[in-house]
Amino acid sequence: MIIFFILSFRRFGLKNISAASKQPLCFAAKQNSLLAPAMQLKLVRSMFIQTQDTPNPNSLKFIPGKPVLDGRTLEFTSPASTYCSPLARQLFRIEGVKSIFFGTDFITVTKESEDVDWNLIKPDVYATIMDFYASGLPIITEEAPRSDTAPCEEDDEVVLMIKELLDTRIRPTVQEDGGDVIFKGFEDGIVQLKLQGSCTSCPSSIITLKNGIQNMLQFYIPEVEGVEQVVDDNEEEKEASSP
Repeated sequence: MIIFFILSFRRFGLKNISAASKQPLCFAAKQNSLLAPAMQLKLVRSMFIQTQDTPNPNSLKFIPGKPVLDGRTLEFTSPASTYCSPLARQLFRIEGVKSIFFGTDFITVTKESEDVDWNLIKPDVYATIMDFYASGLPIITEEAPRSDTAPCEEDDEVVLMIKELLDTRIRPTVQEDGGDVIFKGFEDGIVQLKLQGSCTSCPSSIITLKNGIQNMLQFYIPEVEGVEQVVDDNEEEKEASSP
């Protein structure tokens, strides 16, 4: 279900209003028209933000209606990893946020656990995204690492075919669910892939790998014998230390 929100952030001559006073579009418009002129809200900044569920109950897509990243994706799994993104850094300051994922036109926020209520997190995410876009700051800085599957000179014919299938047939579908899949290597017939965004801790991630990605790669590329998920060392440490 897609929910449309309009956020109004400043009263005439006053500071930012609190997150609790933000209203859905239909309610905010009616409320504004009923107020006396001296009390009406002056909407100096406003934008529509959509939310979309993902297969992972702990992840939610936020669609600001504006570009996020140009032709690439980027994941942030800890506050330390946000050195190249002022927006990700601000989102990590929201209590209960576990990771952030940027797509071309969406932001996936993953919460720490099912015990964290989305109703408590969403207003702060809306406010943070809107404030950031109003600031005019770049979403990422020049030192941001690239994590795409672009071909390179060292790739052999099989790797090139794997990357082409990932880019044209697999990644677009995974990104629709708020995540991504990144090529990490091909050795002894095994394709190594890293899941990102909502796919990282999704209960159906193994099914996605084996029944979806592996079957497609094996159908088109006989050299592929299997697919395995690669997990970064820092992610393993975080999982091990979580209760």
